[in-house]
Amino acid sequence: MKILLIKDVKTLGKAGEVKEVKDGYGQNFLIAKGFAKHATAEILAQHKEDEKIAADNLAQEIASLKELAIKLDKAEIVITKKLGQNGHLFGSITKDEVAHALFEQHKIEIDKKHITDKLSIKTVGEHDLDLRLGHSIHATLHVDVVGE
Repeated sequence: MKILLIKDVKTLGKAGEVKEVKDGYGQNFLIAKGFAKHATAEILAQHKEDEKIAADNLAQEIASLKELAIKLDKAEIVITKKLGQNGHLFGSITKDEVAHALFEQHKIEIDKKHITDKLSIKTVGEHDLDLRLGHSIHATLHVDVVGE
């Protein structure tokens, strides 16, 4: 019996593969548990169509992320914070503050999770932040910290 795997099966193969298995194993375990479907012409055609749609969606997502990276490379944000007596900031600039300032000043919405974990801006001046947008696309955001 030919089956199309829907989920990864440790001893058999990965999702999307077509395998030849014994009738009882395929019908009573794989299909019954939802790990596979019977590999008919219609199901295989539908699977190819679904893979094509997923590939197109991925290509569109990567293209939009590249456009966003270009916008972010050109963008510069200014964040104003209170200063202490010695000229240092009270606390540090957080990811939330960077994301909020980027939205207010450039109308670019970005999730704070995309900002690198090494964010520790504790001084006044210009800083460059690395943004990981996904699919190994990176951008650099210029942040200018000004004291009040």
